Amino acid sequence: MSDNGSNGAGVRTALVIGGGVAGPVTALALRKAGITATVYEAYPTAADGVGAWLGLAPNGLAGLAVVGADAAVRAAGQPVPGMVMADGAGNRLAGFGGFPELPATLAMPRDRLFRALTDHAVAEGVRFVYDKRLVAAEETTHGVTAHFADGTSATGDILIGADGIRSAVRTVIDPQAPAPEYGGVLSFGGYAAADGGFDVEPGAMYFAFGRAFMGYWRAPDRLIWFAGLPADTPPSPADVAQTPAAEWLARLRELYAGHIPGEQLLRHTRPDDLMVVGRMERMPSVPHWHRGRMVLVGDAVHAPSSSSGQGASLAIESAVELARCLRDLPTPGEAFAAYERLRRPRVEAIGRNAAAVNRIKAGKSEHAPAFPAPEEMLRPLHFHRIEWEEKVTVDVSA
Repeated sequence: MSDNGSNGAGVRTALVIGGGVAGPVTALALRKAGITATVYEAYPTAADGVGAWLGLAPNGLAGLAVVGADAAVRAAGQPVPGMVMADGAGNRLAGFGGFPELPATLAMPRDRLFRALTDHAVAEGVRFVYDKRLVAAEETTHGVTAHFADGTSATGDILIGADGIRSAVRTVIDPQAPAPEYGGVLSFGGYAAADGGFDVEPGAMYFAFGRAFMGYWRAPDRLIWFAGLPADTPPSPADVAQTPAAEWLARLRELYAGHIPGEQLLRHTRPDDLMVVGRMERMPSVPHWHRGRMVLVGDAVHAPSSSSGQGASLAIESAVELARCLRDLPTPGEAFAAYERLRRPRVEAIGRNAAAVNRIKAGKSEHAPAFPAPEEMLRPLHFHRIEWEEKVTVDVSA
């Protein structure tokens, strides 16, 4: 199928709510399917300075290649092809150098990924409108009308909720939709001085489990780490933001005392270099992915939590799959149903696995962490592909 070809669902225009990862990719994929999409973002400007670091796996990069955005994103990331599994006593349990036939996983700040995707989409002709916070949406005789907090509205043939884990579109589709599920851990990241005597192999992501969990890798000029602080009752986002970084760092140092190399990494981290991410959350199973001419994509419907390493990659996959279904099936309802059937089993399995990891990080698991061979664990994740050129049929199965 070529760019701007005809689509089977008769959809010409789409309102995409949310300009993070899923929004721009959805708009690009729709454009490839012959649908003009406008992205409406709640914030006044592009999301600069948002969030900590994330990983973009080979399957996510393959999805970006479908819409021509892979080169732009590669330029924004740091390749981290390998991984090392260890325990908190410093014992190496397993190692993996990556699949030679696949590109390396990329690590990058979340806002850098947002910016790369937004800039690429704009260059391809996608329109972004900022300071448009959705407050309501309704189906009309002409399609769907979105109403925004500033009193304006917009109408399109379909409306796509790409508005993240606290999606407004999700509650429009189903007022009884579940809320995000807290994983029992507060998430933090930070930068440690690279001259602290750390034995960290460049190009490898380390995962050290034990009484507490820490992940880390080496950048050219420093070490980057991410860790969790178990909390049965999490503080509110306001309380998290108001707590001084030095206080959080002191609590982390107490928790990671004796952890290898967590204790040393935190000792070489300054309060100014701490990233307070907040609650580790995931979406439980969402009963209704779509209603009428409205549908959800990305974290709005299947956020798996950062423990999966797949949040951004799954959002990209789903954006491409949704556009493919709209391209090939005769009505939006049939396209949305096929999209859900194709995506739900994969994303929910990954989400359940991430929830199990969260329980280990929170110290709530009754079982010691199991360490399957990395190749076995990663193969079904990293080799998954959305086959754009294959036609979707109504009788698709998961």
